[in-house]
Amino acid sequence: MKRIIYKDIDKLPVGRATTKLTRGCLVLEGGGWKGLYTLGVLDSMMENGIELTSVVGVSAGALSAVGYVSGQIGWGARIDLAYRHDTNYCGFGALRRSHGITGFDYLFDEIFKAHPLDQRRLDASPQRLAVSASNMLTGKVEYFEKGKCDLLRAVQASASVPYVSMPVMINNTPFLDGGCVEKIPYRWADQSGEKKTVVVRTRELSYRRKPGTSPLTSLMYHNYPEFVKALSDVNEKFNSDVEELEKRSKSGEIFLIAPSETVQVTRFDGDMNKLGALYWLGYSDANALAPMLRDYLEI
Repeated sequence: MKRIIYKDIDKLPVGRATTKLTRGCLVLEGGGWKGLYTLGVLDSMMENGIELTSVVGVSAGALSAVGYVSGQIGWGARIDLAYRHDTNYCGFGALRRSHGITGFDYLFDEIFKAHPLDQRRLDASPQRLAVSASNMLTGKVEYFEKGKCDLLRAVQASASVPYVSMPVMINNTPFLDGGCVEKIPYRWADQSGEKKTVVVRTRELSYRRKPGTSPLTSLMYHNYPEFVKALSDVNEKFNSDVEELEKRSKSGEIFLIAPSETVQVTRFDGDMNKLGALYWLGYSDANALAPMLRDYLEI
């Protein structure tokens, strides 16, 4: 069966980011396929020579963070816009091979052969890179940092969506998507020691979540009561967090990048035109904001 590929995939930018770093922490929200917005933002930042010294990502933002630190412009978008309808990457093939909605075994073993990750640059870069995942025993978020863990294993844990993925075991502890506890990992940025913080959202600023959680939560995760509580509270926590981030943005404490249009892409969207358009929205938004971002970062 012919794979469905984004029609304008050949128009995606390509190249390598500068190795010159700017002080600051980049925070990447998750959001499933809405992460195409983030990939557009990051490609624009790399083309504009904006490489920050610290990066933290959750869920879809975790893998995007890897591509940013490896300095590969267009790499993440090419993977997502070429393999979205490959069921080994997203679908029943992934469930069979990797016990989750995303086929990480297929991604790491097969897709990375066609689209190699620059592992040497990733490992050698002085940039700090952390990804967050939810500890199912404690119901708390944990951050896994490059050079101190199996990074790709941590990325898999960070992006293993609840209800449709098996937990990822790290040091005999089960982990799931970091967004189950903390959907925007800006608290790591607060602890990073960086004076400047850039936060990339995947939903428009007006978006808020409905409090509560799925009835499946208690049924599926009854052996993990702290995790159930965290999932039950996360939407209210998210709403509080976005209010805090907007206040900090208005005061000039942080720099906030968010979609300039209402995002129509859903978590598991398969409409390639919509996904491609969301990528270009992120790319154009970041290009428009680049002069102000440079002023904020003092570069």
